[in-house]
Amino acid sequence: MKIVVTTESGQPVAEVTSNAQGTWQVPVEKPGKYKVTLDANTLPQNVAVRGGNNVRTPTVYDGNMSTVLFALQAKGVPGQPQEEEAGQSSFWTQAAQLAFEGLNLGLIIALAALGLSLIYGTTGLTNFAHGELVTLGAILAYAFNAGVGLHLIPAAVIAVILAGGFGYAQDRFFWGQLRKRGTGIIAMMIVSIGVALFLRYLFLIVFGGQTEVYTQYTGQAGIQVGPITAAPKNFVAMAIELAVLVVVSMALLRTRTGKAARAVADNPALASSSGINVDRVIRIIWTMGGAIAALAGIMLGVSQSLKFNMGQDILLLIFAGVTLGGLGTAWGALVGSLIVGLFIQLSTLWVPPELKSVGALAVLIIVLLFRPQGILGRRERIG
Repeated sequence: MKIVVTTESGQPVAEVTSNAQGTWQVPVEKPGKYKVTLDANTLPQNVAVRGGNNVRTPTVYDGNMSTVLFALQAKGVPGQPQEEEAGQSSFWTQAAQLAFEGLNLGLIIALAALGLSLIYGTTGLTNFAHGELVTLGAILAYAFNAGVGLHLIPAAVIAVILAGGFGYAQDRFFWGQLRKRGTGIIAMMIVSIGVALFLRYLFLIVFGGQTEVYTQYTGQAGIQVGPITAAPKNFVAMAIELAVLVVVSMALLRTRTGKAARAVADNPALASSSGINVDRVIRIIWTMGGAIAALAGIMLGVSQSLKFNMGQDILLLIFAGVTLGGLGTAWGALVGSLIVGLFIQLSTLWVPPELKSVGALAVLIIVLLFRPQGILGRRERIG
C-alpha cells in the first residue's frame, strides 16, 4: 500500500510503501499537523478502506510518535445474484468479524478492570494510576523480550511476577502508609492522578515515544473460521484471558483468602474484629491487581503495539467496564468490559472509527441512569 504524507499546507514530505504486515513509518523534521493519504488504488483487489475515508490529519508533538490507522474491510463478494443480497452478506460478515474483535478487546479490558475493581472493593480507592500498571507489564515484557533476548512467553511470566511485586510494594510503602495516616479517599484519588503522571513520563523517558512490537507473534497469517479471519495468537490470547478471569473469580468465591477479601470489602472494621489481617489481605489484592493488569498490558501489546501511554489510552474504557458491571465485583468487571468491547467495535458499522469510544460511554451513561449500581452491583443504603 502506498502512503503519501504532506504538511497541512500541502507541501510534500514523503511517499512510502507499507510492509507485508501493513505497517509503515515516516520521520518528520518538526512537530505540527500533517496530512496522510492512503492511495486506494494500491490496495488489494478485494479490500477497501472502511467508511471510504482514506485521509487522516494527525498532529505530531515534539519527541512523540503519532499513530495513524486505516481500517480496512473486504469488499462485497462479486457474482451474487442480487446486489442487495451481496450487501447483506457483506454486512453480516463484517458484523461477525467486529464482534470477534470486540470480544478480544473486551477480555483485555476485563483483565485490567478486574484488578481495578478488586482494589476499589477492598480499599475504596479509585486508582487513576491503574493504567500505568497495564503499561508497566507491557514494557517489562518488551525489555526482557527485545532487550535481553528471551522468548515472549518467559519474558511475559517474569514481567507479570515483577509487576505483582510492584503492586505489593506500592501498598506496603505508599498507599498503606497513607491509610495509616488517615488520608481520605478523595485525597488518595487525587494522589493517584499524580502517581499516574509521574509513571507515565518516567516510561516516556525510559522507553521513548516510539511505537514498538514484540519480537514474536507479530506477523502471523490469518486463519479463516467461518466468517471470521484472525491470527492464531488472538485465539490463544483470548483463551488465556478467559481462563485467568475465571480462575481469579472462582478463587475469590472458594478460597480462604478470597472470602477474607470479600469480608474486607463488605466491612473492614468487622473483618478486623473477626481476626482477619486487613492489611495483609489488601496487599494480596494489590499484588494480584498489579499482576493481572500487567498481563492485560502484555496481551494488548501482542494484539496491537506498545507505547508509553498505552495504559492511559484504555483507562477510560477500564473505568467504563468496571462502572457498568458494578464497582467492586469481579464478575461485574467481566460483564461490563465485554459489553464495552463489543459496543466499541460493532459501533463502527455505523459511526466513524474515531468516534467508536464515544458510543460506549453513551451506553454507560444510559445504563447508569436506570441502574446506578451497575449491572451486577448491589444497592447500598447509607444511614
